[in-house]
Amino acid sequence: MTETCLTHHVFPDCLWIRCTSRGSFVNSPALKSVADKYLNEGGNTIVVDLELCSGVDSTFMGTLAGLARRCVGAGGSLQVASATERTRSAMESLGLDMLLEIDASDAFWQSDQEARRRVLAEDENNAVGMESVPMTEVARTRHVLEAHNTLRAMNHRNDVTFGYVCETLEEDLMRHMEEEADK
Repeated sequence: MTETCLTHHVFPDCLWIRCTSRGSFVNSPALKSVADKYLNEGGNTIVVDLELCSGVDSTFMGTLAGLARRCVGAGGSLQVASATERTRSAMESLGLDMLLEIDASDAFWQSDQEARRRVLAEDENNAVGMESVPMTEVARTRHVLEAHNTLRAMNHRNDVTFGYVCETLEEDLMRHMEEEADK
């Protein structure tokens, strides 16, 4: 049995995704997969509920930023519910608060978020495990690189912070691609 990392439900006004573990490079592909399906089907508003999330890493935040750009491009938004102070601070330090809404007091979901969470808890078909998006080393490295390049593009401080990370990931990607080609 796989460990659940996300639960999700499509409501008439949004896709609600609840992160039930630490938001990291391990489960960010599942986040992206669920959101991509919704966006590809014409949705444009996503709420990521972080009430049960103990923290987020840069790959998870870069994935959120990429999804937020897609939502805005489709005329919607990506909003974050119930971020801890530490998570909010991490997102703000990278500039994500300029791209997505974090616990906006006037958000459309504020008055009924507990009801939405109950719907998620009752829906047995909405859980996504960490292994639900099988990835090769090449695909995983590409995903992490894309997330960090998204963060780098957001502001010059992120470019300095993640420049070396991206260079290393690009080298890893080339090595993984060569290894796959040799198989």
